[in-house]
Amino acid sequence: MQKVIKSTNIEGDIKAILSQIPHDRLFILTDSNTEKLCFHLISNIEEIKNAGKITIKAGDENKNLNSLSLIWKYLSENGATRNSLLVNLGGGMITDIGGFAAASFKRGIKCVNIPTTLLGAVDAAVGGKTGINFNGLKNEVGAFAPAETVLIDSEFFKSLDHANFLSGYAEMLKHGLISNKQTWSKLLSFDTDNIDYNILKDLVVESVEVKERIVEQDPFEKSIRKALNLGHTIGHAFESISYKINKPMQHGYAVAWGMVCELYLSHIKCGFPKEVFLQTTIFIKENYGSFYLGCDEYEQMYELMKHDKKNESSDRINFTLLKDIGDISLNQTANKEEIFESIDFLRESMGV
Repeated sequence: MQKVIKSTNIEGDIKAILSQIPHDRLFILTDSNTEKLCFHLISNIEEIKNAGKITIKAGDENKNLNSLSLIWKYLSENGATRNSLLVNLGGGMITDIGGFAAASFKRGIKCVNIPTTLLGAVDAAVGGKTGINFNGLKNEVGAFAPAETVLIDSEFFKSLDHANFLSGYAEMLKHGLISNKQTWSKLLSFDTDNIDYNILKDLVVESVEVKERIVEQDPFEKSIRKALNLGHTIGHAFESISYKINKPMQHGYAVAWGMVCELYLSHIKCGFPKEVFLQTTIFIKENYGSFYLGCDEYEQMYELMKHDKKNESSDRINFTLLKDIGDISLNQTANKEEIFESIDFLRESMGV
C-alpha cells in the first residue's frame, strides 16, 4: 500500500522521502506548465538540483505514446537503471504517464508522486492507476502500479486557476457521494468562489482518505473500488468526444456532468433520493455551467461508452450507481434509451 504524506514542510518532507527510498539515480518529470509554476518550490533542494529533469508538453492530449516514448528515451540515454527513482511533479496527466513510464521502464522502477493540482491530489496520484490515452480513448493502455509515496501539499493548489480548482473539486464531490452525508454536505456548503485554503486542506485530506480506504480493500478494481467510477462511465465519453470535436473539456467538468447523468440513472433505477439528486445537480449547475455537447454527438458518445474498461461485454454498459449517499450499487447496467434520457436531463438542467 502506498504511503500518503500530508506535507506542511515540502523541502524537509522531500528530503526525508528521498533518503528513505534507496536509488542510484534520481529523475524528475514535469510538464511545461508545472515547470513554470511549481518547480521553483522544490528546485533549491540539493537532491533535485542534481536530478535528471524531463519536461513534456502540458495538456491531457499529450498523455500519449509519443510523450511516453520521450520519457523512456531520456531515462535510457541518461543512465537510468532498475534501481533508479522517478519523481512525478505535476497534475494527473503527469502522475498517470509518469507512473506508467516507471512501471514499464526496465520492467519497473520506483516512483514518487507530488501532485500539483487538486485533481491530481485527490484522484490520479493516489491509488496506483497509471496509463496513457490511446486510439482516441481515455486511459486505454496502462497498469496498476502504485507510487512508493504520494506527497500532498496545498501550497501547490494556490497556483491553480478557478477552472482547474473546480476540475479537482468534482472528484472530491464524488468521494462525498460514495462516503457519507456529512462529507457530502460540507462539500456542497464550501465557498468555491472565495477559497479558504486551510479548510480546503482538511477537505482534501478527508477526500484522499475516502479513496485510500477503498483502494486498500480492492487494489485491482475487482469489487468495491468500482465505486470510484461514479460519474466516469458517461463522463469519460463526454471528455473523449470533446477532444474529437476539438472543444476539449477538463476531466473534472466531464465527471461533474457525468455524475448528474449517473445520479439520474441512480434515481430511476435504484431509488436514489430525489432531494439529494437535485441539490447536487443545482451545485454542479452553479459551479460548472452550461453543458455544450448536443444531440448530434449522442451516438458517438454511446459508442465510446461501449469501450469502457468496466464493461463485461460489448453490448452491456456497466455503471456504478447509488441507492443513497454511501449506499453503493455496483455492476448496474442501463440501455441506450435510459442513457440518452439521462443526457437529455443534463442538457435541460445545465442549459445548452
